Amino acid sequence: MSHHHQTQELQGAAFWENHYGQSQRVWSGKVNQVIENLVAPLTPGTSLDIGCGEGGDVLWLASRGWKATGLDISTTAVARAKEDAAKHGLDESQTQFIASDLKDWNPEQLFDLVTLSFFQAPFEFPRAEFLRKAARLVASGGHLLALSHASLPSFAQIPEHELPNFPSPEQELEALALDPAEWNILTAQTRERSITAPNGEPAVMDDSVVFVQRKG
Repeated sequence: MSHHHQTQELQGAAFWENHYGQSQRVWSGKVNQVIENLVAPLTPGTSLDIGCGEGGDVLWLASRGWKATGLDISTTAVARAKEDAAKHGLDESQTQFIASDLKDWNPEQLFDLVTLSFFQAPFEFPRAEFLRKAARLVASGGHLLALSHASLPSFAQIPEHELPNFPSPEQELEALALDPAEWNILTAQTRERSITAPNGEPAVMDDSVVFVQRKG
């Protein structure tokens, strides 16, 4: 997530439009490694990626046979995702991208897989409420994967009093408030991920991974 001071006064759609508007491409377009590892063994069905950005994870899911939907508050990000889907020869029967704030979007269908990757921002928003809404969109027998930044990159130099609030797996589960009679917790842990620092040197950062399944 971007934490530039000049964007601190921006929130919601305005923040994310500014975020994506500052460059031609923000993300690599490659699937997140955690999603690949956890989702690859699943039988493809319908999927929803909340905060899909430029659509890299959605396109990977579609390539694996999922009927994949991506939702993002940024119209710029969604436009890029649609362009990439067309370049990959994926039509609307395989991928669908929707520009909307999650709080305003109420689909009639449920999904076999709902993912939220790094659903965080340098401003206040009802994140716990959104997590619970995501869980409500999971079909019987389906999965929810919430992936969050759990630390700054190892190369970051930020005073401790300025550190953003990183959710732990335990805090994510507390926010989700899942009924144990209805859900199985498959994974709730912090995982270290290898990244590359801006100077090209190897670095690491931690991710919070919560992977749960609604009982069938």
